[in-house]
Amino acid sequence: MGTRYTAVFYAPEGTDAATIGAALFAAVDKVDRQMSTWKPGSDLCRLNAAPEHTWIDVPAELTEVLATAVKIGVQSHGAFDIGVGALVEAWGFGPSQETPTSPMRAPQGSSSGPASARLEVDRARQQVLKRAPIAMDLSAIAKGYGVDQLAYCLDGWGMASYLVGIDGEMRARGSKPGGEAWTVAIEKPTYGVREVSGVMELKDVAIATSGDYRRWVEIDGKRYAHTMNPTLQQPLSNRLAAVTVLASTCMLADAWATALLVLGEGEGIALARERGMDVLFVLRDSDSLHEVLILGGVVVCPHSSACLGATTSRNHCV
Repeated sequence: MGTRYTAVFYAPEGTDAATIGAALFAAVDKVDRQMSTWKPGSDLCRLNAAPEHTWIDVPAELTEVLATAVKIGVQSHGAFDIGVGALVEAWGFGPSQETPTSPMRAPQGSSSGPASARLEVDRARQQVLKRAPIAMDLSAIAKGYGVDQLAYCLDGWGMASYLVGIDGEMRARGSKPGGEAWTVAIEKPTYGVREVSGVMELKDVAIATSGDYRRWVEIDGKRYAHTMNPTLQQPLSNRLAAVTVLASTCMLADAWATALLVLGEGEGIALARERGMDVLFVLRDSDSLHEVLILGGVVVCPHSSACLGATTSRNHCV
């Protein structure tokens, strides 16, 4: 996945940490081998290269992620779409990393409908059928799924207190032995600078952030974000600098953070409220930033930087 994973957990004395460490690596390595676009032999690359109108056998994990991706694509009105692989590659964010010298038009075959119309996923049979050509990219959901696999791995070892993560996507269970909540930093969405904007407390919840400030290409003095707008067939362009989502699983948090970022400050905030979600939106106006925090679908602190200290208990900002 091009990054590091972490796992912090409290275990009984005498626990074989090395064995658990090997199991954690195996969990994320399995996801990477199945869902990477950077490994030509991955199951996803094999599926991308497979012919249309033919049922293809895929692993259970990949089937689950594909089915979830298609579902969120429909629920987000097409804002989340895994069928943007050709577009991602054309803009220099794919395996070739060939940055275009001028703004790109949508590559041929990349705009033949959403993934929900081009894919049929049979979870029971663990098979996928492509109704039309499609190049899939799971970068906006597979990392979150990988975090969930780390969590399930520790669950299997009986760990009741942990914080696991891949890059900025994280999932917490329980609290520290003294009752202290797990805390994670919320990064300020500024270009080329890593600084903390606030801290969030987590307990039995997952968190993921999508933004325009980590990966971009610059063409003729203009920045283009790595997240694609599948409707417009080009990099997103709106006032949102970052979207942080809290959800029951990191796969859901990861995908919805991207979907709401693509929808923008109007539709994104409206959909988060409609679905009763817990979301922190950070909007960029010229050189200033302001936040809109939604907890359980309710706007708690609109346009207030104090929101960044909100806990997941939904009852106060600190």
